[in-house]
Amino acid sequence: MPGYVIHVAIAQEYLKKHSKNEDKTKFIEGNIYPDLIKPKSQSHYGKSPAYTSLEGFLNNNTIDNSLDRGKFLHLIADYLFYNHYLDYLDKEELHNDYDILNDDIIKKYDVKLPDIVKQYAFSKSGIPKIINLELVYKVIDEVSSLDMDIVAEEVKNGMEKWKTYKNLI
Repeated sequence: MPGYVIHVAIAQEYLKKHSKNEDKTKFIEGNIYPDLIKPKSQSHYGKSPAYTSLEGFLNNNTIDNSLDRGKFLHLIADYLFYNHYLDYLDKEELHNDYDILNDDIIKKYDVKLPDIVKQYAFSKSGIPKIINLELVYKVIDEVSSLDMDIVAEEVKNGMEKWKTYKNLI
């Protein structure tokens, strides 16, 4: 999963790019919610966040309110992160990379972290090993540009288009 800072940046950028009448507070709250739940398999509808099921979410929820729309955007980001952006995953190294990149992401996107996740957003120096700022900026830009209503329809009609992400944007 992307770290909290990346998720909030995606949500903030989504709100800027799309003209839905979202309750911004509920949308951001929904966007961070899936990673606050233990076990995460319950909120990601799969064995783990790496096995996020967009179909599972839509089979059990609607996206007709800001809270659930925020949750769905979170799951879209996780699905794409694990299935299309990363080839290698070492959870410890990945979380270390988040800590190294967080300050730059917060600065670039003026990320406003909700109080409930500030305790999880660390900052440290070093050189990232798995991800870099270029990839993170690409993820934030591409995921926040997706229209989640179209994504929901595509998921409901089968995941064929989602198996090759290149066709999505």
